[in-house]
Amino acid sequence: MAEHRPIRSFVLRQGRVSNAQRRAHEMLMPEYGIPFTGTSSENLFDLDHIFDRHAPRFLEIGFGMGETTAAIAKMHPQNDYLAVEVHTPGVGSLLKQIEELGLTNVRVIQHDVVEVLQYALPPECLDGVHIFFPDPWPKARHHKRRLMQADFISLLCRHLKRGGYIHAATDWEDYACQILDVLSREPQLSNTAIDYAPRPEYRPLTKFEQRGLRLGHGVWDLIFRKK
Repeated sequence: MAEHRPIRSFVLRQGRVSNAQRRAHEMLMPEYGIPFTGTSSENLFDLDHIFDRHAPRFLEIGFGMGETTAAIAKMHPQNDYLAVEVHTPGVGSLLKQIEELGLTNVRVIQHDVVEVLQYALPPECLDGVHIFFPDPWPKARHHKRRLMQADFISLLCRHLKRGGYIHAATDWEDYACQILDVLSREPQLSNTAIDYAPRPEYRPLTKFEQRGLRLGHGVWDLIFRKK
């Protein structure tokens, strides 16, 4: 019988990698990247060793081209950021920004975030999780590929400290409704707002988001804390 393959929350669309992104990936990944070394509990990350300090830690999931992650890390040097993305152009772009901005508080993991959570991150090591504009998979038959599902949220909660938060943002209203439902059903979490939260200052507006707001498009932020 063929082995059952779990549905991925992403499709590996590599796209075009610019020369600058390729150079950054080749030159800087050894310095700022964390290799995923396998599906064994013996391979848990030692985050204090990786960052060479003990500090509040935040997981950035699916950071795209990295502008928001770099901006947040620059504004909050007292925090450490683990940035997870599978697409090489985005990884190269963030690495380039890390170097240009002189950021010492960002490390990049190029791997499926589900396996990172299952096999690499220690329990209760995170003060917060940022999931900004995840792929909405707009076609109904693809909704099962959406990242924000009950099992994934339960997995995230294993790695949150008490009082730690999950912050998701989306510009797709039906996905916002699904995320609100999923987060509300997780017994370990409580909403920090009535339904949707105002955008906190630490989440900068992206150019794409600003353009959408000018056109009257909505953006929904959801922030839930671990009890």
